[in-house]
Amino acid sequence: MTDQVRDHGGGLDAAIVKFGGERIGWIDLSTGINPHPYPLGRLAPDVWNALPDKGAGERLLAAARRFWRVPDAADLVAAHGASALIAQIPGLVTAGSAVIPGPTYNEHAAAFTAHGWRVSDQGDAWAQVVVHPNNPDGRLWTPATLPAPSARLTVIDESFCDVAPDRSLIAQAARPGSLVLKSFGKFWGLAGLRLGFAIGDPTLIATLRDRLGPWAVSGPALELGARALGDPGWARSTRIALAEDSARLDAVMRRAGARSLGGTTLFRLYETENALAWQERLARHQIWSRIFPYNPRWLRLGLPHALHWPRLEAALA
Repeated sequence: MTDQVRDHGGGLDAAIVKFGGERIGWIDLSTGINPHPYPLGRLAPDVWNALPDKGAGERLLAAARRFWRVPDAADLVAAHGASALIAQIPGLVTAGSAVIPGPTYNEHAAAFTAHGWRVSDQGDAWAQVVVHPNNPDGRLWTPATLPAPSARLTVIDESFCDVAPDRSLIAQAARPGSLVLKSFGKFWGLAGLRLGFAIGDPTLIATLRDRLGPWAVSGPALELGARALGDPGWARSTRIALAEDSARLDAVMRRAGARSLGGTTLFRLYETENALAWQERLARHQIWSRIFPYNPRWLRLGLPHALHWPRLEAALA
């Protein structure tokens, strides 16, 4: 597999050290998190001061099953973020060879390598992982284009797929040896809540549930997750708003001289003549962006909050 530094979006503290300013004055566009989050509303005191009960977990999973139209043959489990599931999944079966087409989100390769797997980015293998849509270029997969037809373990990471539910591969969750991952924090804009789901083969899900242990999800995450997943109207209007804002961002970047390479409606990928120079240019205006160690021309931007468009447009003028 292509050698990649295990980097991520975020890292705003390091940007502040280098470029100055206070955190409150920075606009962080280095991640793909919805800048207009689901409204928190009020939470009962016992959500905070009591251990989560079984009923709260069941309500969350029932809401998730309805929202994502989970096949009857598939089971699901919630965890404190999709990353917690990614770290556990390679240990569910005996290690062998894994194919993870890249460039993509690098925690999958790191997790499989840590569990003793041999990881490559092409060819058939015992396990396969695809990010759908892919991060950072937005590539979409189909059952016919999955890279390893003979894989015993298939992981489909749909962390960004809630912007395009019609392209979801959730039907694959009914296949033996398959898992579909969902990340709550990105589309609903509540990454700090730390909530993620694995959906798929009941035997694999049962093992994941045992390894995660009791109280794998906090009381506030159980309550807010169930509310949000039970609000399809908010999801529909949010998809429309994200599509409009991503088109606006493409237009702003095109005028500034960048070329759109794709992405999703939560983040956009651009080709520039020098991505580091673009990042530093934006950082001088206290706007943080994402660059990649494996391609010096790629710049990725998340969507700005409605109040931040003038600053971004002025920085790129």
